[in-house]
Amino acid sequence: MSIERIVFAVAGAFIVISVLLAVYVSPYWLWFTGFVGANLFQSAFTGFCPLALILKKLGKASGPAF
Repeated sequence: MSIERIVFAVAGAFIVISVLLAVYVSPYWLWFTGFVGANLFQSAFTGFCPLALILKKLGKASGPAF
């Protein structure tokens, strides 16, 4: 699995989990949802993604985006 697929999978899982936590625990979890969305948005323009850097250091194969 490439870095891009892992980043998209982790971001999607974080968003789903944080929305569920917002519904069942506290609406403050929506701040985390917003953070993940904002990070995805900025990485589309800058190419900088903290998780991608970590995965590169762990030796994962890079695809065309990162």
